[in-house]
Amino acid sequence: MAIPDAGGSKGPKVQITKNGPYVVSGNVPLSRQILICNTKGEAVGWREGEKYPVQETYVLCRCGGSYNKPFCDGSHLSNHFDGTETASRVPYLRRAGWTEGPDIRLSDAPGFCSHARFCVRGRGIWENVEQSADPEKQKIAIEEAANCHSGRLVIWDRKTGEAIEPAFGKSIGLVEGPGDRMEGPLWVRGGIPEISSDGFIYEVRNRVTLCRCGKSCNKPFCDGSHMR
Repeated sequence: MAIPDAGGSKGPKVQITKNGPYVVSGNVPLSRQILICNTKGEAVGWREGEKYPVQETYVLCRCGGSYNKPFCDGSHLSNHFDGTETASRVPYLRRAGWTEGPDIRLSDAPGFCSHARFCVRGRGIWENVEQSADPEKQKIAIEEAANCHSGRLVIWDRKTGEAIEPAFGKSIGLVEGPGDRMEGPLWVRGGIPEISSDGFIYEVRNRVTLCRCGKSCNKPFCDGSHMR
């Protein structure tokens, strides 16, 4: 299929097309990212799977109907995909609530959640933050937030006021569960701009997740609908 225009700005970006796919440009690496669970079934980390050849521009399926996933094959044209973007355009920190601990604090904006469930490890990240005077609970809270691929959860250092963020290069991960045919969202990492079909640039963040099943009620972002 012909590749839609991804806009004129330079550098890596994700262009969301009207009722169509994501156009990724700027030589953004693409790989599979597979969820790791412990013996209790708790999500504890990620491992990298297949890496795709780096391309200047490529087009990723947004409707969930492609027979050439993760790439678009034009199925959105025949399955009447409604890709209307409904996500809030209010910045993250204006939407977040806070949980306070002695040395760290947690910002939490549930509207970004894509339900990977890192946050429920142990008694949950909120209790771990509140009890983070215990070094082990602080360590687990920081790990839980760092693994939250949607960026819903962010840990902050109370002394410096800085976010404790994982270091990502600009890249996209195809989220997969530990089992066969368990497919999740697109994990956009390293501060890649996402440009709406009407030209709006969503808040640029270190990590966000974009819907690729076509069912999210928070398009273009994932809301966990793939789990249903």
